Amino acid sequence: MQIASTTSTTGPVSSSNGSSDIAKLQKQLRELTEQLKGVASSDMDAKAKQQKAKLLQAQIQMVQAQITAIQRAQQQEQQRAQAAKAEGAAASAAQQQKAPSAKNPPVGLGNNVDTYA
Repeated sequence: MQIASTTSTTGPVSSSNGSSDIAKLQKQLRELTEQLKGVASSDMDAKAKQQKAKLLQAQIQMVQAQITAIQRAQQQEQQRAQAAKAEGAAASAAQQQKAPSAKNPPVGLGNNVDTYA
């Protein structure tokens, strides 16, 4: 009886690393599904088939949960990146508004007074 190993992922996931992890997990998912299909045609007794099927189904669920977790982490990372980009653009726009331009000197009393000598 062959038991496929599962991989766990923790911590922040970069999009490229997450994509390769997802690809590996999808391959593992296909292999587990094929093993599950093979259980029905195997020459094991009924109780062993049932136990093997339960084990494979549990592994399939774990792999699916890992894929979902990686996808969720990627989505959250994209949202954080978009929020940071928007925040940076807003800060840049605010900074440009604060900086006085040479074309439009600040309006004040000193600019409107004519002096004669």
